[in-house]
Formats: sequence, C-alpha cells, structure tokens
Amino acid sequence: MDPRGEDWMSGLPEELWDVPLTDLAIPGSHDAMSYCLDVGSPLVPSESGAFRLLDRLFSCITRPFIFKWATTQDKSIEEQLSMGIRFFDLRVAHKPSDPSSDLYFTHVIYTHAAVLETLASVAVWLKSHPKEVVILACSHFEGIDDKLHQSFIVSLKKLFGSKLCPKKEAVLTLRSLWTSGFQVLLSYDSQAAARHAELWPPLPYWWANQRTAQGVTSYLDWNKDLGRPEGFFVSGLNLTADRLYIAENPKQSLRTLSVGNWEALRTWLQEQEPGPGPRSLNIIAGDFVGPLPLCSTVIALNKKLLNKRGHRETQSHHGGTR
Repeated sequence: MDPRGEDWMSGLPEELWDVPLTDLAIPGSHDAMSYCLDVGSPLVPSESGAFRLLDRLFSCITRPFIFKWATTQDKSIEEQLSMGIRFFDLRVAHKPSDPSSDLYFTHVIYTHAAVLETLASVAVWLKSHPKEVVILACSHFEGIDDKLHQSFIVSLKKLFGSKLCPKKEAVLTLRSLWTSGFQVLLSYDSQAAARHAELWPPLPYWWANQRTAQGVTSYLDWNKDLGRPEGFFVSGLNLTADRLYIAENPKQSLRTLSVGNWEALRTWLQEQEPGPGPRSLNIIAGDFVGPLPLCSTVIALNKKLLNKRGHRETQSHHGGTR
C-alpha cells in the first residue's frame, strides 16, 4: 500500500475496495482554506462586540495576531488534494455590505479566494484523478440568506454534476462509487439543503477545544469510549488556544503550537484503528497538513484493515477444516 498522496484511494489493495468508506481511515483538512486569509478584510459578524471594538481601535496589533492564530493551513487546496487530503472543512460566508453574490471562505476574517472559483479547481483536479473521492463539508454560512443559499446550491450542482453522490441508504464503497462515477460527497450544514437529495447533512466533528496534544487525545479517547457515530464522522486533531494564552505568548502561533505537539499527536494516531468497531476512527482532520505528515500517517492505518481481514479469513479456514 503506497501511503503517498494523489492517487492513494485507487492505490489501495483490492481487498479494501468493498470496505465501506465509513470504515476507512481518511485524512482531512481542518479550516482547509485559511491559507489565503485576507488580513485587510473585516471580522466576521459573529465575533464579539468587544473584540470588534479592539480590532477597530488597534488593528495594527490585532491583525498580526489574527493572521498567526487563524491560519491553520499553508498549502493550496490543489496541493492538499495531491498530498492525499480527502475531507475538506469549508467555512462559507457572504461579506457584509457586499452588493455582489460572491461568497468567500472564513476563519475570523475572510479569504482572498472566492468559493466557486476554488471549488471549480477541485472539479478540475477530480477530472484528472477519476478514482479519488472527496468529502466537502460546507458550513457556517454567515451572511447567507435563503435566496443566496439556493443560488449557491444550484451552482454547486452545476459545477459537480454527475460526480455528486446523493445521500442514500446504500453502503458506499470505493468500488460502488467508481462504478457509478461519483466522486463528491457534499455535506451542507443548513436547513436550505433539506430538499436537495444530492446534499448530505453535516458530519459529526469531534472538536476538543484544547491547546495541548494531551487535551486533544484525552477528549478523543473519551468520545471513543462512548462509541463511534453511525456513518461518516471526523476526529479533529486540531489544537485551539484561548485569547489569554495568545496574549501571554506573543511569539507563539498556531503553527508553532501544532508543530510542537505533533509528535505526541502522531504517537496517539499511529495506535488508532479504522473499521466498524465502536472505538474505531474514520475521518481524521488536522492543521498544517503540508509540513506535518498527517496524510501518510492516516492512510497507513488502513493496513490494519488488511491484517484484520486476513485474520478473519484464517480463522474461517481453520473453522471449516476442524
């Protein structure tokens, strides 16, 4: 099994082509578009009034901090795809007072990149990698009314067309998706999606809201003890620092925090298993998926499924000859 990048799904051993996608280990990108934040754009409206006032009065101080702590990725979406990322956390919004219907991505502030233009590049990438399957999770939708939702959904359907896999009861495997020509599972976290069969509901995301590897892994272990959700779900390895920590550590950034905690996160990650079991993991998302080897580490977990299948077949063989 080749753990490297751009065609890892088609490169999986044939024994895994009929395993449900919900039982595979799939690498994901938390806040996937934050590599192109526009430091001159306004704060999103959901930020607190106190922080908005502080930003208005002292933007020369707040903006460098926002950039350092809101940036969770440093590779473009095409580069992330080629590294092996197959789940993308996409925060979509409409800028206040923008007369156009253009949508942007957000994390505290807005991105330079427009949504439809970015997703068009994903569609182009998929065309040249016909056996790779992506899960696009659109959420937040700040400043988007029902009319804008509907026009955005129409644009998404037009963009991905027959590649969109509708939500249905049938178990999805790589082989079944390849046969149907489906490459995109589009989750849409809004009631506006309810009447569209092509759109999936939001996926559960286990977010620890912790600053250390120990805090994150303890939270994920606690969730594992409760049992995995039905269907797709995301385990977030992303770290979160509160504003007090940020203020007290001016030389730190989310990048230095993520890099400093990576070895402890990787040690925990390598012990995890995909599969149908109650403590198994499915999508595993993180920050800085370029410099940190999240993709290869997650993809390699799928080898454990081969070992399990081989063990079951051996047991079955011995059972039949007794």
